[in-house]
Amino acid sequence: MSTFEIGAEHFLLNGSPYRVMAGALHYFRVHPDQWADRIHKARLMGLNTIETYIPWNAHSPRRGEFRADGQLDVVAFLELVAAEGMHAIVRPGPYICAEWDNGGLPAWLFEGVGVGIRSSEPQYMAEVTRYLEQVLPLIAPLQIDRGGPVILVQIENEYGAYGSDTAYLTELVRLNRAGGITVPLTTIDQPTTQMLENGRVDGALMTASFGSRSRERLATLRAHQSTGPLMCGEYWNGWFDFWGGYHHTTSADETAADLRELLATGASFSLYMFHGGTNFGFTNGANDKGVYQPTVTSYDYDAPLAENGDATAKYYAMKQAISEFHAVPEESPGPPVEAPIFAVDLDWSVSLHDVAETAPTWHHFEHLPTADEVQSFDGFTLYRAALAPGDSRMLRVEEVRDRATVFVDRVAVGTLSRAAQERLLALPGGAAGWLQLLVEDQGRVNYGPRIGEAKGLIGSVSMNGQALLEWDVLTLASRDLDALVATLTGRGEPLGALDAVAGPAFVGGSFTLDAPTDLYLNLDGWSKGSVWVNGFNIGRYWSAGPQLALYVPRGALVGGRNDIVVFEIHAAASPRVGFVGGPQSGPSDV
Repeated sequence: MSTFEIGAEHFLLNGSPYRVMAGALHYFRVHPDQWADRIHKARLMGLNTIETYIPWNAHSPRRGEFRADGQLDVVAFLELVAAEGMHAIVRPGPYICAEWDNGGLPAWLFEGVGVGIRSSEPQYMAEVTRYLEQVLPLIAPLQIDRGGPVILVQIENEYGAYGSDTAYLTELVRLNRAGGITVPLTTIDQPTTQMLENGRVDGALMTASFGSRSRERLATLRAHQSTGPLMCGEYWNGWFDFWGGYHHTTSADETAADLRELLATGASFSLYMFHGGTNFGFTNGANDKGVYQPTVTSYDYDAPLAENGDATAKYYAMKQAISEFHAVPEESPGPPVEAPIFAVDLDWSVSLHDVAETAPTWHHFEHLPTADEVQSFDGFTLYRAALAPGDSRMLRVEEVRDRATVFVDRVAVGTLSRAAQERLLALPGGAAGWLQLLVEDQGRVNYGPRIGEAKGLIGSVSMNGQALLEWDVLTLASRDLDALVATLTGRGEPLGALDAVAGPAFVGGSFTLDAPTDLYLNLDGWSKGSVWVNGFNIGRYWSAGPQLALYVPRGALVGGRNDIVVFEIHAAASPRVGFVGGPQSGPSDV
């Protein structure tokens, strides 16, 4: 068996100095059929280690549930890392940030009164303990001293930017050791005095996160840690996008030049990201630093390896930089493969209103519940209240998280958006029937003090100043929608190629492939919603941009017939969708 230790100045692999050159690759953002390909291309670029988070909320979507199969089979992923001859760094959190929904913390975690967040509060720590007791037995047998690839395990994530509860970090160290983790433990923080000091804990090596000025930032790290290897635990080489913003890119040459500076220091590093992947389904997070900004479906990150696995100009520039300091494989990952281009006319539709009328699972309340109160932890929640005839009325929602489309007797009358801080909407006079609000959880905040907040309608909803207290609520979270899509496929009302789509509706059809291949789906002329291909939710789309095409991994496709279902909230000019040759982005129109 091998050993991996922290020396006075270097990591020591079997007693000899070893430089960790890692790249972040999140198994939960990549289809399992493509894990091996992405790992292989990391080695070809010159990296020797794969780093991944573990998202608690994905593995435990409901209290008492824990799964590690399919796209969540972290053991299979790490075994592929080992098969490629590479090492692994594992970051199990419990908090991970990662532009991931709620920073990886389960929404059900905060159902109780007084539950702490990222602290030593007893209720929170009891759940963290249960989580680590479930996940660490998967990781411990794969450590390097037991013949596996894992050489480092990280405690929490950039904790110094959030708090200073040393007792919390100390308990995480204890829990990891009690769970069988014997390899070195690390922390990570941005290299400022306050963050490094708040995030340090006995028993863990401090690492830093940055993307430039390596000598300066490593000097700051050394000032707070006089011995041990220097490491940039996250070397930022790109950035993420949010809906309504612009597509972030960085220069390949400048990124490679910054990497050369880091390589010249001799420090270890992990590229964030080597390969970003995709926020499939409703897994994206959001930022809120005064303005709510939900992350887009693509997590391409302008990384060296693109969302579809193509090597970019940045990949080759960074490989060249690494080759100037270390031997790299001569093998090339090969040229990009362009996806096929064709159109599909969807041919059936089912109104959400029709589905809702016959749904057996409406919950009745005599107060306004949050989405969390009805276990609607992602996706959509449909609220309805009886509306008597009357003159023009003013609807007021105290707070919407995050976007509500308002209907009166099935007719759309407006939208209330958290990002735009909209709370008031004038309703037409004379309308009666049901007042309905279709509320979309656009992604839970993953960074800062708003982690853990509830979703749905918050506070109160009033009509002309009078609170509405009688509510029926229907959950349309990911599980509900996945099951619904499976039952609706091919069973809706027929659509013609020139028919307009009136949302909210499920619209579907099929297309044929000779063999599975990566695709990009563009919904030009559509407004906002989500898409399922063969029952796999490939993510959200929105005309707000900047993302204009959704990546469809070949692992979600089959040779022969493939089914596609689009859930459109608003409207589309026609039921046609287009498969395009590659990723597309554009300026926001909001």
